[in-house]
Amino acid sequence: MTRIAVTGVTGNLGRLVIEDLLTRVPPRDLVALARTPEKAGDLPGRGVEVRHCDHDDAASVDAALAGVGVLLLVSGSDMTPGIRVRQHRTVVDAAVRAGVRRVVYTSGAGAEDGRGPVADHTATERALCEAGQVYTVLRNALYSEAFLGAALAQAGKEGEITSSTGGQPLNTARFRDLALAASAALTGSGHENATYELRGPLWTYPELAEVLTRVLGRPVEHREVTDAEAGWLGGVFPAVRAGALAETGPDLARLLDRPPSGLEETVTALVARTAG
Repeated sequence: MTRIAVTGVTGNLGRLVIEDLLTRVPPRDLVALARTPEKAGDLPGRGVEVRHCDHDDAASVDAALAGVGVLLLVSGSDMTPGIRVRQHRTVVDAAVRAGVRRVVYTSGAGAEDGRGPVADHTATERALCEAGQVYTVLRNALYSEAFLGAALAQAGKEGEITSSTGGQPLNTARFRDLALAASAALTGSGHENATYELRGPLWTYPELAEVLTRVLGRPVEHREVTDAEAGWLGGVFPAVRAGALAETGPDLARLLDRPPSGLEETVTALVARTAG
């Protein structure tokens, strides 16, 4: 029996991975790791062992990984300089001590570059290699829901969506698709020391306006604005205009064994969830 552990199960991605794993392996083979185990919901009642795992406490990580064969390390959310890399290294070192056979890590697109917001991912990938740990690196695209959720809220309030993308395409992927890909990498064979570039289909903001018009049943226009007027996404849109988010690839489709969710499918699901 190989026990599979997943960190961050109280977050969106970690929880989705656990839910899919429950369709693939018996609950007794799963270990859900959380800084606050009481927030793990109904998992204990469904036969999943929940363990305390605080990435700032090496002893707790050592205890959490006892008997684990495969680990999914979901990248941490603390963006304070130096913190996330230190936490990740704590987990990697503990995995080596515990004899974990393989660590699957949710990295980010562009981690090969090593600069800016992906520097933590680059450092974590390097830590896995330097530790001699067998790994699978999942370089996740940016989450579709971050962009589409903001657009949906704006369309509801203003009847339009705005961007400073210059009509250029960008590549994002749905939370659920990335979670299912991680689940496949955890349970499948042949993923040792592999790095996957997980990319969804390309889309543009003018196309998004057309999709929102159909799904919402009312006109939604797209309007170009400046980066300053685009809010927090204004920090991302220069990269879109430069074509830095237009790279595609087959890895996500291969892990899913189907095409990744398209723009309309993702918007429809998001609208239904918001309405519910």
